[in-house]
Amino acid sequence: MTAMQAARRTLSDVFGYDSFRPGQESVVSAILSGRDVMAVMPTGAGKSMCYQIPALVLEGITLVVSPLISLMRDQVSSLLQNGVRAAYLNSSLTSRQYMLALDNAKRGVYKIIYVAPERLLTRSFLDFAMQADIAQVVVDEAHCVSQWGQDFRPGYLDIAPFIAQLPRRPRVSAFTATATESVKKDIMRLLELRQPYAVTTGFDRPNLFFEVRREGNRDLALLRFLKEQQGKSGIVYCGTRKGVEEVTGMLVQNRIDAVGYHAGMGDEERMSAQEDFVSDRAPVIVATNAFGMGIDKSNVSFVVHYNMPKDLESYYQEAGRAGRDGEDAVCCLLYQPSDVHLNTFLIDHAQENMQLDAETQKIVTDRAKERLKQMTYYATTSGCLRTKILSYFGETPENPRCGNCSGCMTAAQERDVTREAGRIVACVLALGGKYGKALTAKVLAGSQSERIRERQLDKLTVFGSLKAEGEENIRLMIDELIIDEVLELTDGQYPLLKAGPRAREALLGDEPIRMTIAHRDAAPAPRLRVTAKPNVDKALLKRLNRLRRSIAEEQHVPPFIIFTNATIRDMAVKCPRTRAQMLCVDGVGERKMDRYGDMFLRVIREYLEE
Repeated sequence: MTAMQAARRTLSDVFGYDSFRPGQESVVSAILSGRDVMAVMPTGAGKSMCYQIPALVLEGITLVVSPLISLMRDQVSSLLQNGVRAAYLNSSLTSRQYMLALDNAKRGVYKIIYVAPERLLTRSFLDFAMQADIAQVVVDEAHCVSQWGQDFRPGYLDIAPFIAQLPRRPRVSAFTATATESVKKDIMRLLELRQPYAVTTGFDRPNLFFEVRREGNRDLALLRFLKEQQGKSGIVYCGTRKGVEEVTGMLVQNRIDAVGYHAGMGDEERMSAQEDFVSDRAPVIVATNAFGMGIDKSNVSFVVHYNMPKDLESYYQEAGRAGRDGEDAVCCLLYQPSDVHLNTFLIDHAQENMQLDAETQKIVTDRAKERLKQMTYYATTSGCLRTKILSYFGETPENPRCGNCSGCMTAAQERDVTREAGRIVACVLALGGKYGKALTAKVLAGSQSERIRERQLDKLTVFGSLKAEGEENIRLMIDELIIDEVLELTDGQYPLLKAGPRAREALLGDEPIRMTIAHRDAAPAPRLRVTAKPNVDKALLKRLNRLRRSIAEEQHVPPFIIFTNATIRDMAVKCPRTRAQMLCVDGVGERKMDRYGDMFLRVIREYLEE
């Protein structure tokens, strides 16, 4: 039997799938042939299968370097359910548990071991690694090694030195969901990959509808959105723990079944919230970005970002947790200018606990602010949102207008705004750099707010000079002028607006300035593509979900560890009545058939015989 034949058999017998997803087979083949791999595969593309299958086919141990405790725990639980010997080594273990797991590892008990990067160069782990037969080192979330990446983690810089110390160099594979060209080059260089097989399976997710809503009252905007999505399951991401608690409370007060999740909660409380969401007892979970990695809940119909993330990498990875089952889903960003202030503050203070030298800290901070600028561009300018995302990651879409985002569906036209730009610059100069974007827009729009009257800003000659545009469009123009370096924002928690390098030419009108300005008074309703879906017996699906939840509660694991939503759905479509038919259901392998097959077959037979 060839290595690839063994891989296909493992795919079927262990994981219960008849065929690989796009991009998986070539990666598996490259690893089995002994090559290093650099794989960029979007959320939901099945990255873990790409290294787990070779791990089971190859002789020796596979080490998976991973940054998240929750991801390790869920991956190991899923592997154990499939009969694969696996373990994790991280700070969630007590000293005794850690040493016991390490002792088991030395005795060859495990085929796959997940480890935090900070553990690699510790004496105890190095002692194990120097004696072990390590066939493969996998770097998950590989963008964390790059200072250009959105989640730079210094511990990832220990990976290459760790590999260099091993008596025999294993094959090394790096996986990430989001990486620009500069990040990919950084990954390959810093991990010292040797002529890697490089693959990018494509960033586009056609089933996702992207939209940006810019509304004054974010709570009302969220409630309106959730009403549109009534009966569906989704995630609401907030920028801070405090935000999670406030938004969760607001939703509960408005009779929406929601639970909160953030890293400041106790383990038991977080696990309870996660299980309520995964099992559909709570259709909405409000969370920081600590939630979602490794969560195999396939029926997430929407992801809302209550606050704008710091970069497009984070946004696309988090938004990509919607529609993993291939069903149509909505990704909505509720943008307000204060998001830029919050993220700037978080970036300025993010490196303080990373033990970086001053020069490195400045580099990381500057690059984070450049990524924030691109994220702000996505949220504030007109045009196709999907095209902006794909272009950021180096892809050129065939059609510059996807027709499945709010940017394509909002009426917009390119205009000459040279005169308007001059008036905006004149207003900024008249205000002397003492105010931010919001108040500048109010002055130009002729707002009669108390703050403006108190400061006698309504006496300025520029007051109300762009009244016909309205505050919303004025803010859009200001954002564009910042991007074009006509205006600048100061650093700090409350950025102030001032003239930029190109302010003089805009003021004089020397060069024409054109912008595509869209009126966004009302958010468009998503027009999702219509796809043919197999017929699902909903009554049977409900019974199967009830059985899965009962087994999961008995075993104290999330329901998706027993069977994924996609597998339960396939059961409700195929209605298997025999063992052979059950093994034809996607996600049912020999091991899970032996453990759970008869219980689910019994429920199906009883239902069909009623």
